[in-house]
Amino acid sequence: MKLLIKNIAILAGIDTGGTLKKCGEEMAHFDAINDAWLLVEDGIITEFDTTADRPAPTDVDTEVDAQGGAVMPCWCDSHTHIVYAGSREQEFVDKINGLSYAEIAKRGGGILNSADRLHALTEQELYEQAMERVREVIAKGTGAIEIKSGYGLNTQDELKMLRVIARMQESTRLRIVSTFLGAHAVGREYAGRQGEYVDLVVNEMIPAVAAEGLANFVDVFCDQGFFTPEETARILEAGAKYGMRGKIHGQELAPSGGVEVAVKHQALSVDHLESMADDDIAMLRGTDTMPTALPGTSFFLNMPFAPARKMIAAGLPMTIASDYNPGSTPSGDMKFVVSLACIKMRLQPAEAFNAATINGAAAMGLSTDYGSIAPGKVANFFITKPIPSLDFIPYAYTTPLIARTFLAGIEQYIRLW
Repeated sequence: MKLLIKNIAILAGIDTGGTLKKCGEEMAHFDAINDAWLLVEDGIITEFDTTADRPAPTDVDTEVDAQGGAVMPCWCDSHTHIVYAGSREQEFVDKINGLSYAEIAKRGGGILNSADRLHALTEQELYEQAMERVREVIAKGTGAIEIKSGYGLNTQDELKMLRVIARMQESTRLRIVSTFLGAHAVGREYAGRQGEYVDLVVNEMIPAVAAEGLANFVDVFCDQGFFTPEETARILEAGAKYGMRGKIHGQELAPSGGVEVAVKHQALSVDHLESMADDDIAMLRGTDTMPTALPGTSFFLNMPFAPARKMIAAGLPMTIASDYNPGSTPSGDMKFVVSLACIKMRLQPAEAFNAATINGAAAMGLSTDYGSIAPGKVANFFITKPIPSLDFIPYAYTTPLIARTFLAGIEQYIRLW
């Protein structure tokens, strides 16, 4: 089936050169054309052009009028935890009252709180809650997303989470990749026996996950008060034996060695980086490990923001993602993440767009097929209301601008309210 999107005022995020990620100064270029059309065939982008250079084709099955709006590639959110049970607003109040993330965790809150709640839910209940969040992020323009486990903290509950993710992959057009994060925290029954818990992750959880083919990646929370670089390395090596590449939580709470272990083990990404040092930036040069900032986390927890300008100045690529989770970032609104990246991390809008699209896709291993408007790529895009320029998107940081979202060339009819 041929689908034509016509009357596009700005067609943005276009690429004809096979770009798989953007680094350093390249991130300042988010290519666009004006007064354009876009052709999709059987869910794949086939061509685009300006009406001045070439009239839009007429032999199509369906026409959609963009009504003078902009068309952008869908956001690619490479770090989320959207399979979880219930909310944690009491911890929100605790933070207002001065407790730190680490202090809440020590009191039995945080990740362990979510693990207790998840244990009590059936797989069906967990699926229904997670699908509400999936519909929310699609309506807000996300077209590809990574979802982690990590609120199970025992073998059966981790498998339950991953089975829910697998079911979500089958029941939505949203492109989902799955990450096993058994090493998110030490389960309650292993309190004071962290080494034994790491043994459980390596010797029981990872083989069980692999036996059912439930995860694309393996992740570890390598940070102060959580898992050491040595434990992280052991878990990454175990995952690699089963074809699961690493994705690391690192340098969030303190300089933790997360970047070093990520680079040494060729992790696809190292995420958070609020406590990133200049040595970490130097370590990432010339590697395939994508630094990923989570500005929503810094905003919600009132923490420092990752040093994005330093990373770009050093010639690195970088990604921004939502970190959507119940404790530290209860939002999957990537438009707001883009605004935060501009306002708080001082990214130019074009840099933030690239960080949230093509580089986000690269941080999931998906940029061959997602993350830009390019012939041969999956037709995941959204149409905005008419806007004066692309810069208006992060500028109008709470204004709902997305009018229509298409995944694999099919419009997603979702209303949030």
